[in-house]
Amino acid sequence: MSELPDPPADGFCAEAWARTARLREAILKLPFNEALTDGSLSREVFAFYIVQDARYLVGFAQALSAAATRSDDADDAAFLAAAANAALLEERRLHAGYVEEFGLTDAEIAGVETSPTCLAYTSYLRACALTESYPVLLAAILPCFWVYQHVGTAILEATGGAEGHPYEAWIKTYADDEFARGVLAARDLVDKVAANSDESTRERMHEAFLRGTEYEWMFWDSAWRRESWPTAEFRDR
Repeated sequence: MSELPDPPADGFCAEAWARTARLREAILKLPFNEALTDGSLSREVFAFYIVQDARYLVGFAQALSAAATRSDDADDAAFLAAAANAALLEERRLHAGYVEEFGLTDAEIAGVETSPTCLAYTSYLRACALTESYPVLLAAILPCFWVYQHVGTAILEATGGAEGHPYEAWIKTYADDEFARGVLAARDLVDKVAANSDESTRERMHEAFLRGTEYEWMFWDSAWRRESWPTAEFRDR
């Protein structure tokens, strides 16, 4: 799958994508993604990332479900609900794969603490679902779709198709045609909603899209560092 076609030049998504160009370039240059691209990423770091990602997907699915309940268009609600279901199915798949590949028990996985960044990102999406308007919630959700497809496609192209790559399955998940169709549908929905919103709402949407993209940067960075709670040593047990 090649990079997605450009969104309509006069739409919200084209402007949001342009506003985050430097941030997206920085995401591609993160140590995690550079090591993922050349295949040198350690299994320990990748395993930590997968555990955090599985937990993130639960919060992401909740935000999608909330958006589905707030849509007054049956087709849009169906798309959002289906995306929420797909996120939960992916969470289960990641969990099962982690158990199988690394030989860990459910108790051992439960013992991996949710990172500060993972908690912050999911909390942000849940907060948007509770306190923001429907258009702003959609804008906050969109980076997870679009940035992942962008990164997956960039890595696929850099690896010449990822055949035989140690992380081939992950790369192809986010660079394939089915995922791209979902991204296009999400992007079209956000553009449609933004076109029917006032200027103040559209600016709030831009703030939410930027914040979501910033959290994407932080998520990969925190996985590289296997981020822990700096206050853990002060806990009374």
